[in-house]
Amino acid sequence: MLQVSDLSKSYGQQLLFEDVRFSIEPGERVGLVGRNGHGKSTLLKLLCGQEEADSGVLHHAAEYKLGYLSQHIEFSEDSVRKEGCLGLPVREDGWQETHKVEAVLSGLGFSEEQFALSPSALSGGFQVRLHLAKLLVSDANLLLLDEPTNYLDIVSLRWLTQFLLRWQGELLLITHDRSFMDSVITHTLGIHRKSVRKVAGPTKNLYTQLELEEEVHEKTRLNQEKQRKKTEDFVRRFRAKASKAKAVQSRVKALEKDTVLEKLDDIEQLDFRFSHSPFPGKWLLHARELSFGYGKESNLFEDLSFSVGKNDRIGIIGKNGKGKSTLLRVLAEELKARTGDVEYSANASFSYFGQTNVERLDVKSTIEEELLRVTDGANRTRARSVAGLMLFEGDLAKKKIQVLSGGEKSRVLLGKILLQPANLLMLDEPDNHLDMESTDAMLEAIKIYPGALLLVTHSEMLLREVVNRLIIFDGQSAQIFEGGYDDFLRRVGWNDEESPKKQDSSEKKTLSKKEARKLRAQVIQQRSSVISPLKKKSEKLEQSLETMEEEATSLNEALIEASKEGFGDDAAKLSRELHNLRAKIEEAYEELEKTLEEIEVKSEEFSAQIEELS
Repeated sequence: MLQVSDLSKSYGQQLLFEDVRFSIEPGERVGLVGRNGHGKSTLLKLLCGQEEADSGVLHHAAEYKLGYLSQHIEFSEDSVRKEGCLGLPVREDGWQETHKVEAVLSGLGFSEEQFALSPSALSGGFQVRLHLAKLLVSDANLLLLDEPTNYLDIVSLRWLTQFLLRWQGELLLITHDRSFMDSVITHTLGIHRKSVRKVAGPTKNLYTQLELEEEVHEKTRLNQEKQRKKTEDFVRRFRAKASKAKAVQSRVKALEKDTVLEKLDDIEQLDFRFSHSPFPGKWLLHARELSFGYGKESNLFEDLSFSVGKNDRIGIIGKNGKGKSTLLRVLAEELKARTGDVEYSANASFSYFGQTNVERLDVKSTIEEELLRVTDGANRTRARSVAGLMLFEGDLAKKKIQVLSGGEKSRVLLGKILLQPANLLMLDEPDNHLDMESTDAMLEAIKIYPGALLLVTHSEMLLREVVNRLIIFDGQSAQIFEGGYDDFLRRVGWNDEESPKKQDSSEKKTLSKKEARKLRAQVIQQRSSVISPLKKKSEKLEQSLETMEEEATSLNEALIEASKEGFGDDAAKLSRELHNLRAKIEEAYEELEKTLEEIEVKSEEFSAQIEELS
């Protein structure tokens, strides 16, 4: 258990947060959210002692061990396996669980051949994974993970999700991947307006509460402003009248005592609007029998053929190093295929966001000058406007590229994409370096973009929200899949994950009648042990919903009565209670729907097994 009291931190004149108070209780997995630059990583460094707070107290038991995924990486052993074993806790008998280390390394995408490699021979991405593996086997009580998904491919990310769900200790997690965060956390901790708020449940619970509180604050402020103006008018009109002297003085004192609510500052947000160029045809491009490899190495992909229609949303997915980004570079005509060709239609035009494109920004140019290159220098007003949308307002647009962070450079590149009208977007992990709110803004912009999309991403949220076709790099080949991401998981699945289809085929064998009866009895018993708790859960949810609905009706009636007197403190309090209750009701309905669906699915699965054994 960790307790934080009255914690404050600033750098010079920049205050990150102050008077922060929260605790992480046994078994809690907490997601830490907030804008880039608002202090998330700094908070983790304060907790593990890498930085010092201006004030405040951090408390945990002496034997309580914190494990921190730092950005500083160094290795001392001559093999990946030995280096991974350094993360294991030292036992009194000297025994080390090498098999545990190998299992974690495999889950994070290491092959058995890589176990014997020197850590220095690994790529930067796999060095980060090795560093993460050492932390995951360390038996820490509290894991402090700052963007652990960086450099993880989609298969490793799915493995890490399951690992963290089984984690018996506590967790404090920073990630820009909302879907990943929501899938593993029990609570959300948010840094917002220099303070910290913690709520139970996924990220949406926190953002819903913050939105409601700011809405109530603004309504209360406007109502207060209105009442204050009335009081000031009264004082001004009757100050000189002796008959009103007592009433005037009373109101003057009330004004002096009144705490004035300030208007909340606007929080800067990225505003994505991709420019679209109309396309009259049906097919934007045809790729025929594409093959590509670097140097004398074998091909990353070969004989790959597909077409992109003007309304296609194609996700390019798979493990790292298999050729996803390379395929996009071939389609963007940055690389020439070994065999095959890419044919674009006459009116096709594309905008390409690639990981290597950031390196092509002219470090001596300003942000504005880089953006003007896309408009041929003809529209300075438009370039300045897009700079503002990317959070480079006013004189910030005159900053040199060479002084920008990696995330800021990515925003400049995205700004160039926004300025360039196209009917096909090619985006290679565009959510890297974006915070959660900016990723959400980009997702909404992609949804309303009327053109086609080719998207390389490891984010299952983005895949589920925008993709209707897939190019899958799994094993040693690339294949076209006609359908969405959930269709792929249900019908095919990843080679490294045991799908239900594979399990079924591996278990099929000839059974004697006695064996079949025994298995059938076991399945029936298993069905009862699985379905009965789900039914009890659904009944409990239905009873809870009935109670909450009655409470909501009562609150609504009380709010109507209180509102007749104006939006005062009572009405504001009732409004907050009603809004929070309705959020709980909505969450309970979602949970009930999931539970009923799970009952139906599980019942069908067990029925099919029983029928097969009958």
